[in-house]
Amino acid sequence: MNAPLLARDVAAAVAQYVSDVVICPGSRNSALTLAMLARRDLRVHVRIDERSASFLALGMARQQRRPVAVMMTSGTAVANCLPAVIEAAQSHTPLVVLSADRPRVLVGTGASQTIDQVGLFGSYAPTVQVESTEEVSQIHAAMEAYAQVHLNVAFEIPLVPEELPAPEGQPARRTGPPPQKTPSRWVDHGVVEVDLTRSTLVIAGDEAWEVEELGEVPTIAEPSAPTPYHPVHPLAAHLLCGGVEEVNTKPEQVIVVGHPTLHRPVLALLDDPAIEVVVLSRTDTVTDPGRRARQVASRVRTTGKIPAQWMKVTQAASDMAAQAVRDAVATTEYGFTGLHVAAAVADGVAVGDSLFLAASNAVRDASLVGLPFSGVDTHTPRGAAGIDGTVSQAVGLALASQSAEPEAVRAPRTVALLGDLALLHDAGGMLIGPLESRPENLTLVVANDDGGGIFETLEVGAPDLRDAFERGFGTPHGAEIEGLCAAYSVEYARAEDLPSLLEALDEAEEAGGFRLIEARTVRGTRRDMHAALERAVRVGQ
Repeated sequence: MNAPLLARDVAAAVAQYVSDVVICPGSRNSALTLAMLARRDLRVHVRIDERSASFLALGMARQQRRPVAVMMTSGTAVANCLPAVIEAAQSHTPLVVLSADRPRVLVGTGASQTIDQVGLFGSYAPTVQVESTEEVSQIHAAMEAYAQVHLNVAFEIPLVPEELPAPEGQPARRTGPPPQKTPSRWVDHGVVEVDLTRSTLVIAGDEAWEVEELGEVPTIAEPSAPTPYHPVHPLAAHLLCGGVEEVNTKPEQVIVVGHPTLHRPVLALLDDPAIEVVVLSRTDTVTDPGRRARQVASRVRTTGKIPAQWMKVTQAASDMAAQAVRDAVATTEYGFTGLHVAAAVADGVAVGDSLFLAASNAVRDASLVGLPFSGVDTHTPRGAAGIDGTVSQAVGLALASQSAEPEAVRAPRTVALLGDLALLHDAGGMLIGPLESRPENLTLVVANDDGGGIFETLEVGAPDLRDAFERGFGTPHGAEIEGLCAAYSVEYARAEDLPSLLEALDEAEEAGGFRLIEARTVRGTRRDMHAALERAVRVGQ
């Protein structure tokens, strides 16, 4: 099959569904690269690392709520996309992997850069094999049927035309993106009856939506969930799991909306045999780890009125928890911690900003200091909850935000909060070539505690296990982040305490551009700080 003609038809088909494609250089995908660059109706981004490229595409897809394609050559280049494909599938974010391949007859022959790419992503993204122009129609069917899809196109030599392909397509400004999940991809689990005269608590996680019938119900909301009308602080779960003197603070029923995953005490409520659980979902993912849900539904029909006493109990518990966090941030006992960094970031974001929160401590700290905020578009990788590709996703978010408002005097602001290990895990995400679009208003805020601070509060951080902790879990690295920023042409600032961090954030907001603020934090006090927070909430029990 003529490679340039096949590439032209594939590019034209893909361009009907995506506005952005991230391409990685390679030989077997040469014809595809030339065909994509010739299309005037696509924004093309080039990256040299397929893993970072796939997470860049994922970040753009999160913001656009439409599929974004990532394209690469054959072999292990394709396999590098697996982490991003898993996160896309788990978070129900549309993503297209467009891979070049050798003809099937070469698989298993020892041919260079040849692996079996068909079915490489398993159940996370089905493979559509295309080997001729007659089979390009399968792309249309696949793009209509699947949110995550692997388009595997086999090319024969010669791989490139004798001259550059002529420009195709008409430039289009695509704004007002469609919903992330089109109605045809929603899963309707039916309706559930909810009696609000029973003490009811909503736990809303990633992928949650505003359930109007539950708008007045006290709600523990994770940072990427909609902002509740009656928010309950997540630390209040310590109080709500029991009683205070003669007051019963335990909910009779918990309604899960979306995919909550963050806080163990919150999730422990779902395992309490005395609490009835209902799960609401609009996808094929049902968050019910204990398999205790009385019913799974997508819609709610309510009866009764929320008891005034229950509203007072949840409000009091929430106020106690929020005050405990404020006290922890105000004291000097624990030094400059990741919680202080999250508080500064939360204090600085404004309506219209986009916020990306890395997995691990970043999103948890953001939750403790009061997120979600109304009007702040918040994203976090809670599908598979990995730190993979954090920088690339933040860059993708920023690029998609600014391309949605090309005529704005100033690009929309994007802020990303991440830890040092998340940064180092994806430092290559800062590599943007001089010919490529750069974020015009992106600030990466890195809470650098020189290692794995998340483990300080987990079981392995207990005093009796400390002799093995630093090497196996603390994993100090001593990396020079300023040097990394210099290598990747990213503006850099350093903060040693809360006042200097606030000053750096103000400067970043005023200056814009692509910059990183390194907040040099401590982690040795994190376990004691979290224990103190828990004690402060339990004090009345």
